[in-house]
Amino acid sequence: MDNIGPSSKAGCQPGQGEARSGRTRKPFGKPTCFTKKFQVLFTLKYKLVLLFLIFALTPLLVSGFFSIRTTEMLINQMVLRQLKNVAADKAILLERWLDERRADLQVMASTSIVAGMDPLEIGPYLNLIQSHYGVYKDITVVSKANEVVFSSIGLDPTKLVHLWSQDSDNTEIFMSGVTYLPGETESSFQIAAPIVADGEMLGTVFGTVGTNTIITIILQVALGKTGECYLVDSNGVFLAHKEPKRILAENISQSDSFRNIFGTRDPSKAYLDYRGIEVLGISSRVGRTGWYIVVEQDSDEAFQSLQTLKGYIFFTILLCTCSTLFIIWIISWHIVHPIRLLSQSAKHLSEAEPLPLLPRDGRRDEIGVLSRAFENMAQKVLDRSNELEQKVYLKEAELKDTDITLKQIKLIAERSEKFAAIGRLGAAVAHEIRTPLASLKLFMESVEADISISPEFQEDFDVAMAQVGKMEDAINRFLDFSKPQALDFQKTDIITLIQDVVSMVKPMANKQECTLNVLIQKGLPTIQADRKFLEEAMVNLLVNALEAILSEGSISVSAGLGDLSVDERMVPCVRIDICDNGKGINPEHLDLIFDSFFTTKKSGTGLGLPLVRNTIKRHGGDIQVSSIENQGTVFSVFLPV
Repeated sequence: MDNIGPSSKAGCQPGQGEARSGRTRKPFGKPTCFTKKFQVLFTLKYKLVLLFLIFALTPLLVSGFFSIRTTEMLINQMVLRQLKNVAADKAILLERWLDERRADLQVMASTSIVAGMDPLEIGPYLNLIQSHYGVYKDITVVSKANEVVFSSIGLDPTKLVHLWSQDSDNTEIFMSGVTYLPGETESSFQIAAPIVADGEMLGTVFGTVGTNTIITIILQVALGKTGECYLVDSNGVFLAHKEPKRILAENISQSDSFRNIFGTRDPSKAYLDYRGIEVLGISSRVGRTGWYIVVEQDSDEAFQSLQTLKGYIFFTILLCTCSTLFIIWIISWHIVHPIRLLSQSAKHLSEAEPLPLLPRDGRRDEIGVLSRAFENMAQKVLDRSNELEQKVYLKEAELKDTDITLKQIKLIAERSEKFAAIGRLGAAVAHEIRTPLASLKLFMESVEADISISPEFQEDFDVAMAQVGKMEDAINRFLDFSKPQALDFQKTDIITLIQDVVSMVKPMANKQECTLNVLIQKGLPTIQADRKFLEEAMVNLLVNALEAILSEGSISVSAGLGDLSVDERMVPCVRIDICDNGKGINPEHLDLIFDSFFTTKKSGTGLGLPLVRNTIKRHGGDIQVSSIENQGTVFSVFLPV
């Protein structure tokens, strides 16, 4: 910063206090240093300081005042809007959650397992539901005679709610009020659904639902450190709260929170809550219940940003005042800084690093011309570098694509060689075994026709003939696999095909005490297929599913519309899923099950699934498998429409 005046040792020279208007006047008395200092106040630096103070600080003070007032109003509106949205969202979420619990009870009551009133069947089913959802403290089934058929915790039937007559035909689902029994860690309520079969009331299913889920999932809010959300009834009694000791033991009827819910006060103003703390709050009723969700946040925390804004405004005023001391430095910086940026940019450009931001203030002097010239040069260098990088990237991508193509060609060649070997094997088997086997079969048939066989050897003879037939079947399967027959494509109704296949496998499933479920989407389109080969493939998959089930398992066959990716485009198709709950497939074998001659069965040939896959592929479709060991397997067949 320049000196304010000359040194006191130099003294004040006469004549320096004359006016600059062109007239010459004699100095009045001896000139003083004060005159020199007064003239310095009219220099450019101090004029800039004065203008800055007038045109910057004054509007800043005025705008700061109105900013504080406006911010206070906006924060109030924003907090209330946020509270209102949270309350509405939580109310909708809680209502949806309650509807899901009602639907759960309705589904339980409508199942044939519960309608059978057999505790041995009801127990595992309801225990599975209870462990799956994790919200039911107890599920109890009570008969029409008010006797407990099943209860997961042995609940006394006198503690259950009965708001309809068991003899009536009322099918409404009832939800009780919230209770908080001694010794319990959470409050709870009950949902009851009647068990009706053929128009007759058989009993009731009661589900005791804990409120911990409501507190930990539904009522959790992210409203700073003091925001909270709790549930009360129409009397202001706490039904769900993060502090369990308040549930059904305290209420908000004597606080402004209660009047904020049921009164007519202005919701935009803060009030004292049940703790005596000034808060902003909003409430919302939960659907068809008499419950109310209350969302509140301490006003001190809500308006904390306003206090921060005041500090920022005061700090800005102080900063603006102090910034006048750096005006001269800014003037010099206006010249030095662009040159420094250019120097750094040149260094980064030479080291092939990203360039820092260049000055773009539209200067027309030599620094501006130099900056634009350097920027144009740097841009051309970068463009050329990017172009070279793009070419290298494209070449690498082409090499990768070529490598992938070569690998695919290699796999195709290996598979072709494999099938060629299978074909040669089938031809060799047909030539070396089939002819002698046919001669042996004809000889045995002639022996049976010409010579009477004693009864004790008839059974052995039948076994020998059966083994010859099996050998013929094995040879034919080899030949079919190596030289598949031509397909006869015709319009095929997939629904009829599935029903026929299921009817063929049904006796085997019944013998094995296995449940066979069929779910077919209505209106499935017909497909072009060879019904014989497709039927054999489906039977093969169902038989494999039955063999994977030890006993008393279940198989589901479902069919519907789906999509199949063919040549990077999606093709509409019919999707058939065959799902079993058997022993599953070892993860190490999933990639091998469609390979020829691979089998884990003691009596298997390893040609079943390869034939199935070959049939599906020849129909233009695809087959996929997913399996979890000891849980089950799903085979998904995709057939283009």
